[in-house]
Amino acid sequence: MKPMIVAGNWKMYKLIDEAGKLATQLKKQLSKIKPAVTPVVCPPFTALAEVASIIKGSRLLLGGQDMHWETQGAYTGEVSAAMLKDAGCACVIIGHSERRQYFGETDATVNKKVHAALKVGLKPIMCVGETEAQREQGQTEAVIVRQVEGGLNDVAVDQFAQVIVAYEPVWAIGTGKNATPGQAQEVHALIRRLVRDRFKAATASDLPILYGGSVKPENALELFLQPDINGGLIGGASLTADSFVQIVRAGEAAVS
Repeated sequence: MKPMIVAGNWKMYKLIDEAGKLATQLKKQLSKIKPAVTPVVCPPFTALAEVASIIKGSRLLLGGQDMHWETQGAYTGEVSAAMLKDAGCACVIIGHSERRQYFGETDATVNKKVHAALKVGLKPIMCVGETEAQREQGQTEAVIVRQVEGGLNDVAVDQFAQVIVAYEPVWAIGTGKNATPGQAQEVHALIRRLVRDRFKAATASDLPILYGGSVKPENALELFLQPDINGGLIGGASLTADSFVQIVRAGEAAVS
């Protein structure tokens, strides 16, 4: 039975009261999910404390949406890994395509953040993915290899048990498009081979690789049934309890 992680990235949505109401609904509706399925919610920084207090003691885990690689310092507006840990986070999204596109994230900064997260015991959800132009030009494999190798550079073999990778084709994020299960599986299998062959990680078979990109209740199960897909990084469909719970239920069905 493969483990399944379903992480909701709330992006820049939900004021504190709204986030609290959604967290309360999810806590109630996901109280009896199967042990093999781990639901994660990643609210905006302003709502972390509120959501943490609500989901404490439940099956839900808390995640941050980004972090800085330094432990502390004169970095106005930034949040450190230790701060996220202190707020109750178990994991953190790193290198999301929107961070790469709008805020200058690079493979080098992703790598720094991965190491900083691991140092304090946060599980990094490291995102990789190609643009539509790159896919059309046949560059998908080259882009994924570069991002995986760059982002995981110098990660020790024994640290891979704490790493989560998310494949998010940029052309499928918020567009309504999504990779077919076959397209997604092909890239997920590539990522797993890379970790096994380039990093000599014996745990590569256990590496959780999530798919992100217009995952909805209607397509979640077909995606999750692919052999190298271990769940999803969910954007818009994580903003309502009904749709997110349905996707988590698809994860349960996939591990049955």
